[in-house]
Formats: sequence, C-alpha cells, structure tokens
Amino acid sequence: MHLSENEGIEGSTFVVTGGLGFVGAALCKELVRRGAREVRSLDLRPTSPWSSDLLGVGVRLFQGDISRRADVEKALRRADCVFHLASYGMSGKEMLRFGRVDEVNINGTCHILEVCVEYGVERLVYLSTYNVIFGGKEIVNGNESLPYFPIDEHVDSYARSKSIVEQLVLKSNGRPLKKKGKRLYTCAVRPAAIYGPGEERHLPRIVSMAKLGLLPFRIGGSHAKTDWIYIDNLVLAIILASMGLLDDVPGNEGHPVAAGQPYFVSDGSPVNSFEFLQPLLRSLDYGMPKASIPIPHALFIGKFFWALYTVLYPWLNSWWLPQPLMLPAEVYKVGVTHYFSFLKAKEELGYVPMVTPREGMAATISYWKERQRKSLDWPTIYAWLFVLIGLPALMAAAFLPGIGPLRFLQSLALFLFRSMWMTRLVFFLAVACHVGEAMYAWNLARSVDPDNSRGWFWQTLALGFFSLRLLLKRARK
Repeated sequence: MHLSENEGIEGSTFVVTGGLGFVGAALCKELVRRGAREVRSLDLRPTSPWSSDLLGVGVRLFQGDISRRADVEKALRRADCVFHLASYGMSGKEMLRFGRVDEVNINGTCHILEVCVEYGVERLVYLSTYNVIFGGKEIVNGNESLPYFPIDEHVDSYARSKSIVEQLVLKSNGRPLKKKGKRLYTCAVRPAAIYGPGEERHLPRIVSMAKLGLLPFRIGGSHAKTDWIYIDNLVLAIILASMGLLDDVPGNEGHPVAAGQPYFVSDGSPVNSFEFLQPLLRSLDYGMPKASIPIPHALFIGKFFWALYTVLYPWLNSWWLPQPLMLPAEVYKVGVTHYFSFLKAKEELGYVPMVTPREGMAATISYWKERQRKSLDWPTIYAWLFVLIGLPALMAAAFLPGIGPLRFLQSLALFLFRSMWMTRLVFFLAVACHVGEAMYAWNLARSVDPDNSRGWFWQTLALGFFSLRLLLKRARK
C-alpha cells in the first residue's frame, strides 16, 4: 500500500474493545494523535492505569462487557472501524475459567460481528495470536499458509477459542451491511509476545516470580526461540491493517488488500525467551535461572498445577490465590521454538518494525527500574519461609508443652541451645532484634524511601535483617 500516514483515520470514528488495556490504550492514543474524529474505548473495567491519560486526550470511555450485546450496541453506534482487542484467559489463573473464556472470546466476538453488520461498521480488525497456529510443535520461520492447529488438540481454552473466533472473523469478511448497502471487511493481526513499558500480563508476573526466587530453572534448551513485539510496533501493525481494509484505494476499489487476511507481526528477531528477559532481570538485580529442565518434566509440573487449580476452581478469581507457577500452554510458549515471518505484512501492509529490540528493551528496563524505585523490595520466598516458620517454631519449642510433634522441636532446640532457658533467651533476643531492626528501618526509610516507610517497618518487623539489608542496599544507591 502507498497511503498517507493518516489515511482512513482523519475524520473517522473508532471503537477499541479492551481499550483500557496495555495495547488498547496505546492504540487509542495513537488514533487520537493521527487525527481521528472520535475514539471510544469499550472495556469491562471502569478504570485502569491509563484511564486518566485517555480522558486527557479526549477518548470516550464506555464501561461494558462484550458478552452482553446491549453494551456492544451502545459503543458501536455510528462507528466507522472497530479494533477488537478484548479477550479473556491469556495466561495464569484466567486460563482455567473455561466458561468465561468462551463467553468473552466467542460469544463476545459474535456480538461484535452482528452489531457491525447491523450498524453499518465497514472495517473490523481482530487482534489474534500466534497460538491459532502453534500448539506445541516446533515451527521455524512459519507463514500465513500454515493450517490452523487442530481445535481439539489445543491444551488451553484460550488458544482454542481464539482459533475458532479468528476463523469466524475472517469468514465474515464481505458480509453485506444492513444500513449502508456496503460490506464488512475484516482481517486478523497475529502478534508475538508483547512487551514494553507498562505491559501488564507477562512481565509483572515474571518479575514478581524472579523477585521471590521462583524462577529456579529454564524450560527447554537454549536453542528454543520465539518472537517478541514491542508495543509501538504492534500499534503500527494494527493501524496499517485498518488501512488495508479501505475499499476506496485507487487501483483496489472494492477489493481491500487486507480483506479476509491474517498477518503475523513481530520485531523480526527470534530469541530464546530467557535470554530476552536476562537484561531486564539483571538490571533489577534479580537472579536468572542457571539450571534447565526438559520439556516433558516441565509439562509434568504444568499439569500438576493445572489439576491443582482446577480443584480450586471456585476460588480462581480470589485475590488471595496466587498465580500458578506454570501451566502446560506456558511451557510450550517458552520452551518450544516457534517464530514466524512478517513478510506478508510487510509486502501487503507496509509493516516494518520502527523500534528495534534493543531500543524496546532499553525503554522497558527504564520503566521497571523506576517502578522498582517507587515500590517496596522484598526478600525471596525462601527467606519468608525461614522466618515465618522458624520463629513460631522456636516459640513453640520454648513455651509449649512437648506433645506430639512439639517434642521433636524441643529436642532440636535442646540440641542447638543446650537448655530450655537458653532457648527462651534466644527467642526473646530474636524478637528484640526484629523490633529494633523495624524501628531502625522505619527511621531510615523516612529519608530513603518515605512513600514506603510504613511498609518497610512492618516487613522488617516480620523478617528482620532479611528485609533490612534490602533497605540498606537501597540507601547505598
């Protein structure tokens, strides 16, 4: 395509489903910057970290659920183009809420398509995923000619639902519109793993696990490579896809170049996921796993967590239930080579990554270092377990009667400290140290990290020097 930068954007009204998310918010702001007449965000959430920015540039925020047709109708009235980004169940606990995954991803997309036809929306760009093609079998430099992965062989409901929906969206291309006497043109953008400042699904979970010391091993060999895509590159690809659906381009009147087509997009630099994340985690002083485990062993662990969290299904949406360490689909994503060529997007849409992986990672590292500076550091899970189990065990050995397992604790305490009197003295000294360290931490944090001084106090009261040493390290910086 040879179009102007803002072709099909200036003077048009756009709806972005999932507009309060990381990608959706970036897309909304870029549409406004390029001169869109009106940009609307349709999102289930009333607010997000990007709400104020979107309101500041004039984006209209519609709160609604795409699985309810009335909410879709309210947002799509008099729209010219819809960017359908909203989905559910991409990772973590959400993957196991099968009913909700289908309700949002399948039923919600059906509502989008039906309302587009009824209200005369001419363009629909669907944000799909690599996983409609990939299901755990190695793919090297794949392209859009590859068949869909068999529906019944997907290991997770998210990939299965996205595959069903992408095929539905692409087959809906060319449907006659009821109001304008024209047709609905559709296409699908298949992005790689997304990263960038503010990404809210993958990186926060990875960073939190590294912070707690819960990244003990790599999955698969170092030869396993996957694609990544920086947020600005993805937004560019999505906008170019919408331009590819214009039916009044000279030479292609009535035959949009992107109509009914899928497109793989990425930064174009396949890399091992652990090597890709290494600069980020090292910049935050978090350890990288040195050992690795084979795919079959990782799958066994993933299936264990799958079974465990399936049993815990009624509480999957509870705040207190942590994310599973890994699930089978996530094992495949990081441990099995799968990367694709974006040649089709380049030739038909004019897509070329504008931000290099080095530049994208540098921006991401800067964001996370600033976020780390504003947040409370905490020790690894092993320090938490040592203190939160050890101190109560010492108290039980010192003061409770030696009944059942307490007899073993008392025997161990006598072996270490030689007498009950010494055991009690050690306990009181430990408590006194915790209190003294907490007071010192609170006083130091008021000058080093005043916004988190109360957090430093309580954490140091619980963990003692394990917490205090992190604050001292911050003070030295």
